[in-house]
Amino acid sequence: MPRLLLFNKPFNVLCQFTGEGTKKTLADFIDVPKVYAAGRLDYDSEGLLLLTDVGFLNHLITDPEHKLPKTYLVQVEGTPTDDAISKLCNGVLLKDGMTRPAQARVLTAEPPLWPRQPPIRERRHIPTTWLELTISEGRNRQVRRMTAAVGLPTLRLVRTTIGPWRLDDLPPGTWRDSPCPRTPTEYSTFVR
Repeated sequence: MPRLLLFNKPFNVLCQFTGEGTKKTLADFIDVPKVYAAGRLDYDSEGLLLLTDVGFLNHLITDPEHKLPKTYLVQVEGTPTDDAISKLCNGVLLKDGMTRPAQARVLTAEPPLWPRQPPIRERRHIPTTWLELTISEGRNRQVRRMTAAVGLPTLRLVRTTIGPWRLDDLPPGTWRDSPCPRTPTEYSTFVR
């Protein structure tokens, strides 16, 4: 039976099953044979990671041509200006080219997330702000590079959605099964 797992990846966990020194990996949390991460989430980022044993599904989730939106909650250092939000929405010029337009908004309250271990660094005289940012591509460390390019360094990054899949109330370090499309046609109707 095909499997699709939704995993809430904790901070400082590698998105692979094999280790590098003493760093934690997916094997520390997931004991399901033959599933592989559909995409990546940086070691220092948290949140939703999809794993599957279905090859075509892994490809469709990760292929930039399919432009699955990915939504992140981003705690940044500083207070965003309208110009910074506009730049995020229209695309940001990075060293590897212009990003696709994103959806970005300032959150009026801190999102109800679990405490990060270890906690983020706090500076007494520099405020922090939470953003919700949705992108449709997946360059290396893209969200962090985008916020830095508009003068808002990222302090904490939590992915909450990938296409139709949502993190919801899944605790960090845990996973759950999700309905798994068995054919590309079934996938097409599933992601609409």
